[in-house]
Amino acid sequence: MKICMVGTGYVGLVTGACFAENGNEAICVDNDKQKVAQILKGKLPIYEPGLDEMVRRNRREGRLKFTASLKDAIKESLIIFITVGTPPHEDGSADLTHVLGVAREIGQAMNGYRIVVTKSTVPVGTTEKVKEIISNETDEPFDVASNPEFLKEGAAIDDFMRPDRVVVGVDNPAVGELMKELYAPFVRTGKPILTMDIRSSELTKYAANAMLATRISFMNEMANLCEKLGADINLVRRGMGSDPRIGPSFLFPGAGYGGSCFPKDVKAIIETAQEAGYELKVLKEVEWVNQRQKEILADKVIARFGKSLRGKTFALWGLSFKPNTDDMREAPSVITIQRLMKQGARIRAYDPVAIPEARKVFGEKVVYGKRSYDIVKGADALIIVTEWNEFREPDFERIKKLLKTPVVFDGRNIYNPSKLREMGFEYYGIGYGENRGGKR
Repeated sequence: MKICMVGTGYVGLVTGACFAENGNEAICVDNDKQKVAQILKGKLPIYEPGLDEMVRRNRREGRLKFTASLKDAIKESLIIFITVGTPPHEDGSADLTHVLGVAREIGQAMNGYRIVVTKSTVPVGTTEKVKEIISNETDEPFDVASNPEFLKEGAAIDDFMRPDRVVVGVDNPAVGELMKELYAPFVRTGKPILTMDIRSSELTKYAANAMLATRISFMNEMANLCEKLGADINLVRRGMGSDPRIGPSFLFPGAGYGGSCFPKDVKAIIETAQEAGYELKVLKEVEWVNQRQKEILADKVIARFGKSLRGKTFALWGLSFKPNTDDMREAPSVITIQRLMKQGARIRAYDPVAIPEARKVFGEKVVYGKRSYDIVKGADALIIVTEWNEFREPDFERIKKLLKTPVVFDGRNIYNPSKLREMGFEYYGIGYGENRGGKR
């Protein structure tokens, strides 16, 4: 099929490349000409494992194109996906300026029947607004649909190529059948393509992310309670996850969730409910717990070293909000670093890919290392914020020799507390009762 992605951000690039990988002709459009020029030079604006090669391969085969001309792209495409950003307003509601602006441009450029699909995460009722705006701009026939994305940063290609499910909202059954045809190659193992009304489709994305965020905040609450009661959150997690009604996924405590989806989507669904005259009390607490949890690593450091951290240097591993991405939006590392620097500490940081993004946040106030061990020498403690694979099995004897004091703050519980303590480290994780040893 001939399809168009309006927006070359995370969703648009991955979606366009994956559709092209399966033989479709995809055009990715962005009104930022400089951004398009950089992509055409092979420099993608995001980091996602495997995406560079997929883009190069499909460009070489002529299945994937990039342009700054929306009008030209629409003329060549049957299905037009809106994949522009929906950043939050100050009140948490989604900013639909870009989505509705694109709808207007689509209406003005249409020269025949088209299917316009909202793939950006949008509040309930947005696709109806898109339909109304397009109708005001053209007499050409068209249909609209909702097709929310469920891509995890760092695993987006696998998520798209082998989805757990595909959700499609339509008001025309024929469009639903066409969307099923488009997605059929991706669900050959029997995963469902769920067609539903448009409003239910729009809400499904928010509800799914809100549930996952709730599980994370709940486990962080349980971890904090474990520390008060002398229990071991890792054992509690295993006991809970063995219940098939609960399952093991998203039961890992840590320093809070971040990124471009969970924080934004939780805020947006709270605001959507507020506008509908309903208060989502549980999700308000989920958001509050997460904001508090982002302070926990700094709290532990200050409790150990004192309120004044002048003269202290801390080595920090991991800057992105999760592994396999350079995304630092709402990252716990930002809160941790800001709090420690406010108390007078010096910060050295290392991340496999997110240092350029960190420089946009901190400039040169932070010292950045080229390798993980470079920043450890002479530091007063090592702080783990992001669980990159390369941090999971480090040379602890080397770390112990490099540190001024053998102290580790493990914000993702990736190390064995008993092992580190036996080696002579002071170990501080999330959710281990102080007198329990955190055995696993």
